Amino acid sequence: MTEERWRITVDAGLCIGSAVCVGTVPSHFALKDSHSVPVHEVVEPNEDVLAAAESCPMEAIRVLRVGTDEVLAPEL
Repeated sequence: MTEERWRITVDAGLCIGSAVCVGTVPSHFALKDSHSVPVHEVVEPNEDVLAAAESCPMEAIRVLRVGTDEVLAPEL
């Protein structure tokens, strides 16, 4: 049995660099060239990552289930 993993993506075209995600979960997001980037593209499930995606003012963050690409956040 395989453990669930999540993929974090940030659309640089949408990101305005507000850093809300960095403030929410700094272990998973960083600012680079005034835009958010995931520290690691694939991560263990973490409710704070979902909260960061939900709180992004531009909805630039997507959290996807690895293997199915099901969008976990933000809620569409």
